[in-house]
Amino acid sequence: MWQHNYEPVAGSLGVSAIVAAIPIVVLFVMLGVLRKPAWMSAMAALVSALLVALAAYGMPLQLALISTLYGAAFGIFPIAWIVFASIMLYRLAVDTGKFEIIKDSVGGLTNDRRLQAMFIAFSFGAFIEGAAGFGAPVAVSGAMLAGLGFNPFYAAGICLLANTAPVAFGSIGIPVVTLANVTGLPVLPLSAMVGRLCAMVSIIIPGYLIVVMAGWKRAGEVLPAIIACGVSFAGMQFYVSNYMGPELTDIISSLTCIVVMVIVLKVWKPKNIMRLEGDKPIDAHPKRHAGGEVFMAWVPYLLLVVFVLVWGEAQIKPRINELGNALVPNGSSIAPGTGPVAERLMVPGLHNQITRIPPVVPAPAPYAALYELNWLSASGTACFLAILATAIVLRVRPAQVVRTYVGTFKQLKLPMVTIASMLGLAYLMNYSGMTSTLGLALAATGFAFPFFSAVLGWLGVFLTGSDTSANALFGNLQVVTANALDLNPVLTASVNSSAGVMGKMISVQSIAVAVAATGMTTADESRLFRFTIKHSILLMVCMAIISMLFAYVFPQYVPVVANP
Repeated sequence: MWQHNYEPVAGSLGVSAIVAAIPIVVLFVMLGVLRKPAWMSAMAALVSALLVALAAYGMPLQLALISTLYGAAFGIFPIAWIVFASIMLYRLAVDTGKFEIIKDSVGGLTNDRRLQAMFIAFSFGAFIEGAAGFGAPVAVSGAMLAGLGFNPFYAAGICLLANTAPVAFGSIGIPVVTLANVTGLPVLPLSAMVGRLCAMVSIIIPGYLIVVMAGWKRAGEVLPAIIACGVSFAGMQFYVSNYMGPELTDIISSLTCIVVMVIVLKVWKPKNIMRLEGDKPIDAHPKRHAGGEVFMAWVPYLLLVVFVLVWGEAQIKPRINELGNALVPNGSSIAPGTGPVAERLMVPGLHNQITRIPPVVPAPAPYAALYELNWLSASGTACFLAILATAIVLRVRPAQVVRTYVGTFKQLKLPMVTIASMLGLAYLMNYSGMTSTLGLALAATGFAFPFFSAVLGWLGVFLTGSDTSANALFGNLQVVTANALDLNPVLTASVNSSAGVMGKMISVQSIAVAVAATGMTTADESRLFRFTIKHSILLMVCMAIISMLFAYVFPQYVPVVANP
């Protein structure tokens, strides 16, 4: 069994961290400096990570290759699967002509680009994040904004910026639940602290979006809508996360925000209508449709909501998993757990073949490698069933469905390569110990650790593209370091999740999804990365400063857990 060594270069944590950061530097240089496509940048970073893992960390070649394939498989399923299904649903709505009616119905609420962006990218996108997560919000809302006539670049950038506030509670609260499982801390205090941190950012994100889009002056023209959007979402996010738990935080917050926004848009209009440079002309008088016609046009997304909510329901999901397990060939293994879980396949040649050591874990322990084959209960499957149901309800011919499927696959070929490569990179860095080296280097900052705990969470989401994965990766390290420094572990663990969401907008797989959803080319990926990186760093630094304030100025507002 191969054992991790977190100081493989000259026995120095600092030097080892510099070497471990080489793949990240390669990725930044390829995307931000050389302006290469995301798939090429991800592949270059992956090759550099393989070289570092083999040469510097002494990782056996077999383990390095299998961990890379394991990550790539996770990138294809479930992540690329849900993105594929989301884009296909949008394309089906376009191909059937229903999206034109959707466009007119949204235009009936408002034909101002600022308000459309808040309603679709933030409010509706937050609902999709809460119900499905894993890239679906950017895919769905990005495609919708592009369909409404937005400049594709603005559509992609706006959706990436908007998909920050709800991410920590995405996919029925899975990131917080995972954080509780990894750290051993109770879920409710973690939910409360994550909610307090995220609400402070959520309240400003709608306004931040509009300032980025239009500048301070034009943002001031829609200030009533900005306040209504931010306060309704952040207020409900704080309440639900603190008093009900993480599972329904995004669902209730986004639904509240949607209702508030509809009311505001019905009773209030801005004096000046704004359009964006490079977008299609705004129809000042969108066509009016009968109520039944509008309802049928929204059927694809209504069915999406129904299927995703049903598939994520706590009492139904285990039964779907049981059915899925029954249809999987025998010979695989289900990992221990309470209640029916999805089939978890032990990755041959990798599962428990690597030993993790303190301080990343409390005691030396084998590193599990279990691939969750939740093919039937996956959110992507729920989206695909919504597609089939849409085809039946709208009487779409099978040949048209097949053409839409083929067209979607052609559109997403390179983005799927990017997603697979990035997850392969993330898993290789995890299983080789590179990520732990970087985490330990940040944890060695002592008094300033509350600040760098935010950097750690941000780095985790940037690498993996998932707040859930970043919590699984660094959650325990945050707690171990907090206890060693006599800090409240609830704070540092929560900051890992809350600050991590700011890395979502620069994760290469998110950028690939945004580009594909809005119909841009792979050449636009580096441009989009350069656009989002400054906002990502700024928001992460804001969360890091808030973390320092909670640690040393307002510690009384952090939930205390006895004997953590």
